[in-house]
Amino acid sequence: MNTIDFMMKGAEKERKYTCITKVSKEKFVKYNTSNLLDFTNFLDQKYAGWRWFNVFSKKSKEQLASFTNKRRPVQKYI
Repeated sequence: MNTIDFMMKGAEKERKYTCITKVSKEKFVKYNTSNLLDFTNFLDQKYAGWRWFNVFSKKSKEQLASFTNKRRPVQKYI
């Protein structure tokens, strides 16, 4: 494994996004993730009735995207 591959592998482990999710009528949860597809699967398992989540950059705190239970992310990263 060369240096660039090693650095990229480490970067994948870094949490790139903060996601604020509405999981019920009155409850919100906040998680850090680096993979939006895995995060959506996690929500399906832990909070089957989740409604939507907003994705924020962990560094800049800027909102990057918003997804719903019907309109889901189609790739790992934004």
